[in-house]
Amino acid sequence: MIRPGAVGLVAALLLGACTPQQPQQVVVVQQPVAQACDTSFVVVSNSGATVERLYFSHASLGSWGNDQLGQSVLPPGRQVAYRAANAGSYDFRVVWANGRAAEIRGVNVCRASRITVTNGGLLAS
Repeated sequence: MIRPGAVGLVAALLLGACTPQQPQQVVVVQQPVAQACDTSFVVVSNSGATVERLYFSHASLGSWGNDQLGQSVLPPGRQVAYRAANAGSYDFRVVWANGRAAEIRGVNVCRASRITVTNGGLLAS
């Protein structure tokens, strides 16, 4: 036996099953965008000789490219500022006026902002 109130409940359930469902809202939460690192750095000459040529390139390239000093030189006690085009590891090379050269490889420009030229070679910090 069906109770009188149950008929209305069953009818409501059956009709509700046939009623089109409203689309559910989807909330998209944006993740914070990772900030690009600061790729600026300075090359400081703490050596006793003038640097005539300076090269740096992304470590993935395998070539030095152009002399970054151009027509200039880097005398002892001076510095020059640059900004790398891309984040990541860079290789650096200097050539002094006497022809001697020094290199440092795999410097992450996101972490190191100073390349120091010393009489013994190059240091990154």
